[in-house]
Amino acid sequence: MRILILLFPIILYNFIKLRYDELYMPPNPNNFDGDLIIELSEENFEKFIDSHKPILVDFWATWCGPCKFMLPVFNKLAKKYASKIDCGRLNVDDSQSIAVKYDVYAIPTFIIFYKGQPVERAVGAVGEKGLENLIGQMP
Repeated sequence: MRILILLFPIILYNFIKLRYDELYMPPNPNNFDGDLIIELSEENFEKFIDSHKPILVDFWATWCGPCKFMLPVFNKLAKKYASKIDCGRLNVDDSQSIAVKYDVYAIPTFIIFYKGQPVERAVGAVGEKGLENLIGQMP
C-alpha cells in the first residue's frame, strides 16, 4: 500500500502529460506544412534569407515544449500570410552557429529577415496574436 501511495503522483503526472501531449502536441516535431515552410540548415539559410520578400524564421529544437506548442500556430500563419511572407524553420541543435550569429539564446525565437538582415524578433511562445503583431511590424 505504501508503494502505491508513493507511486500514485508519478502515475498521475505521466497520465496527465500523456493526455496533454496527445491533445496539444503534434506527434512529430517535423510535422509542418512542407509546401509553405522551408526546413532550414547551415547549407541553405543564407540563400533563403537573402530575398526581397520578408522571411519569418522559427528557431526551434525537438526537445522544446513551447516550440511544439507554437508549431500549429506557425503553420496556420504561414498559410494565412503566404502571399506576404515566406516561412522557414531552423533547428538550433543542428545549426548552432547560425543561432549564435543571430543571438538566439532562448527558444522558440521568431525573427523576420528582410533582404538578409534581421528586422524584428519575438522570443518565447508568444501565441498567434504575438506572431501576427510581429508580422504586422514588417517593412
